[in-house]
Amino acid sequence: MADSSLWLLVLIIAFALGFGVVNGFNDAANAIAASIGARAISPRNAVMLAATFNFAGAVTGLAVARTIGKGILIPEAISYLTVIAGLAAVIVWGTVATYWGLPISVTHSFVTGLAAAGAAAVGVDAIQWGVMGRIGSSVVIAPILGFIGGFIVLIILLWLFRRSAPSGMRVVFGRLQWLTSAFLAYSHGKNDGQMPIGVITMALVIYTGQSGLWDNIPFWAIVISALAISAGTAVGGWRVIRTLGLRVTTLQPVQGFATDLSAGTVIEIASVLGIPVSTTHCVSSAIMGVGSTRRFSAVRWGVAGNIVAAWILTFPICGALGYLFAWLLGMIF
Repeated sequence: MADSSLWLLVLIIAFALGFGVVNGFNDAANAIAASIGARAISPRNAVMLAATFNFAGAVTGLAVARTIGKGILIPEAISYLTVIAGLAAVIVWGTVATYWGLPISVTHSFVTGLAAAGAAAVGVDAIQWGVMGRIGSSVVIAPILGFIGGFIVLIILLWLFRRSAPSGMRVVFGRLQWLTSAFLAYSHGKNDGQMPIGVITMALVIYTGQSGLWDNIPFWAIVISALAISAGTAVGGWRVIRTLGLRVTTLQPVQGFATDLSAGTVIEIASVLGIPVSTTHCVSSAIMGVGSTRRFSAVRWGVAGNIVAAWILTFPICGALGYLFAWLLGMIF
């Protein structure tokens, strides 16, 4: 029995690292889409910048990891099988979405897959609905804040620099985007980058029976999770980057700066509060917000509609996958 438990622990750690890589090449692409779309930073430099600061964010603060690991399901519903089912759901959907160039919420993919897996194993009472309500509210609130923030920040910047030459603004904000892209990547790592940490710690608690691990998460779990998301970022989700950075609207460095600053601020606040939010939602909506300052038609709403459709589809698809995988694993084991 001990041997089989150990193998399951190793399997979950491997799945969690795969989860981190998928997160890196889909969600983390958000952190550099605006800077590449504005042509402020070269793609290669942007990817390296994002990988570095995603790592830094992932090893800083553990509030989101604890929410993910012990806030979604009641303790009785947390098992190797439910965790594996939730991870399998997000890896499948994240890989498919990335292939099609669709930016999705890896956060909500996993939360939905895990909740559905718990429901399949124990019943709907397995889900901690209070925590799910907080996460669900962020589905609506975070994109609204991202859109409004991007719109207002850009309006303020354009007013402050209204007498500046456009060429000068391109130079200044092109340089400043190094800072805001780093900030956005850091905030992404501090929020989404916490998820593999939460998953690995969840598996360790199951294996050892020591719930006190949540107060003293092993440093090696933090480091390998951060490396996984950084590796995924370094690979680069180029289709997702093209969708957000080039297809939603035309970006100049000042628009990219406003996008990164507003989205990063929303994500950072959520991270401090321990609320897993979708960086995809925040960045995408911020890009739509800055695009709307020129005119409403400056945003390619057909592309934006595809992105929103992917957000919505995430919930039923990952819920169905999580439930299916948990049911199949229950039948086998």
